[in-house]
Amino acid sequence: MGIQPPIINIFEKAVRKAGKILIRDFKEVENLQIQSKSLGNFVTSADLKSEKIIIETLQYYFPDYTYRSEERPDISGDKDHVIIIDPIDGTTNFIHGIPVFGIVVAKLFKNEIQDGVIFNPITNDFFWSSKGQGAWCNNTRLRVSKRENIEDSIIGFDILHSKQMYKNYLNEIDQIAKQYTGLRSMGSASINLAYTAAGKLDAYWGRNLNLWDVSSGILLVTEAGGQISRPSGEDWDIDSSDILASNGYIHQKMIQNLLIK
Repeated sequence: MGIQPPIINIFEKAVRKAGKILIRDFKEVENLQIQSKSLGNFVTSADLKSEKIIIETLQYYFPDYTYRSEERPDISGDKDHVIIIDPIDGTTNFIHGIPVFGIVVAKLFKNEIQDGVIFNPITNDFFWSSKGQGAWCNNTRLRVSKRENIEDSIIGFDILHSKQMYKNYLNEIDQIAKQYTGLRSMGSASINLAYTAAGKLDAYWGRNLNLWDVSSGILLVTEAGGQISRPSGEDWDIDSSDILASNGYIHQKMIQNLLIK
């Protein structure tokens, strides 16, 4: 059983408090007020309530930090200490009553991810990791899978709306689907990464993502023994919008299959 660092305890307090609101609203999802930002990208009243609770809880403990969240402008503070928040990663799943989404909170110190959590209040899966402390789901330590054969591997990806598609999107899917056992799209980048850390998926790739989508998941994967890069094989950093996460064994094979001219 992992001993949670104090900051993870505080993050857990914040996301579980927000999770109570989401559980209630999830049960009444048909009655939610949904405001469209753009096609395929929704903000619900639950998003905003979750965000407010998380920020207020964390600011009590960390009043001087900078806060960066999906649904509001940055709250300026100490530039070395930045807390990243996504109040609901997988909003479309949430508003359709699909119980696959995560509340994401991560902390950066000097642009390096140090701590992160992903919490699905419906399944009560609390994923957490701190640098050098391993990756965990509740009281179970996570390890990436050991599958090396591509024909036995399950790969996570994102199904995009037509206006979000990028060049070679369908070609990438076709290339991967020809060689791997199957593709899975969870509708949430954070859950895809958490499942990669847990060995449920063997790899995941995504493009045009934001830091709040992937911050905690990246730390989970690396702390679980996995590998992170850009799909091109270049190093990933916090300014990267594209990501490839894997168990390490099939990483180079994934890169080769995603290098489409």
